[in-house]
Amino acid sequence: MINHTRRKKLLKILAERGSVTVTELEGALNASAATIRRDIAVLATSGQLVKVHGGAQHIAPDKPGGLVGSNFRESTAVHPERKRAIARRAAQMCLDGETVIINGGSTTHMMAEYLAESQLTILTNSFLTAQQLLTQSRNEILLPGGKVYREQNVIVSPFENDVIQNHYASKMFIGAAAVSPLGLLESDPLLVRAEIKLMKQADEIIVLVDSSKFASRRGGLIVCPLSRVKMLITDSGVAAETVEMLQGQGIDVIVVEADPVAS
Repeated sequence: MINHTRRKKLLKILAERGSVTVTELEGALNASAATIRRDIAVLATSGQLVKVHGGAQHIAPDKPGGLVGSNFRESTAVHPERKRAIARRAAQMCLDGETVIINGGSTTHMMAEYLAESQLTILTNSFLTAQQLLTQSRNEILLPGGKVYREQNVIVSPFENDVIQNHYASKMFIGAAAVSPLGLLESDPLLVRAEIKLMKQADEIIVLVDSSKFASRRGGLIVCPLSRVKMLITDSGVAAETVEMLQGQGIDVIVVEADPVAS
């Protein structure tokens, strides 16, 4: 079976079942596990499915009632002193004249405060980040077209081809629901697809997560493997063995001290 036909059949099976393992696909497609894994990787990169441990998950076209995941405002209130210090360090890495991508997480959103004097082109899928940067800075702001999900503060495009593909960024700053040896994890297939599209347009991936994300079990879908990550910024609550694991994957780890908590 040629690649195109096999992958088309794989996607049809996923649409019918919702999720499927590599072992199940071996029999259904009469192909080896190595071939199936390559197919899954190719289709995940193009945003047509979500790669999960041991298999793949279908991406629904849309879902009423919003995305699965934490409420943005609630997330912003969790460990703000850690997130603010991480965001400030990340903002220091932005050089005037660069094009950067900032995703719609609670930690990445805090970067806006520290980019007020910068001269950047910023592509973001966060409506609130774009709004703050437009009113409080002179940065050039780019937004993808799509639906605004208020609860998660993200814009998700229903189209494969949109404004994103016309822009290249030297850096992408991204948060995650969780980080594990498998990679960056999220909870919603649509959000994963949106993040994958953004990541394809960036040279370096810089992850912004507070130390609680290494113990979190909130995300079950793989956004990308750790091998795709250039740098990770976290706070001093991170365990030494976690830092060693990340460095063993070739990731530059920056640890910052949390801001003092206001009394």
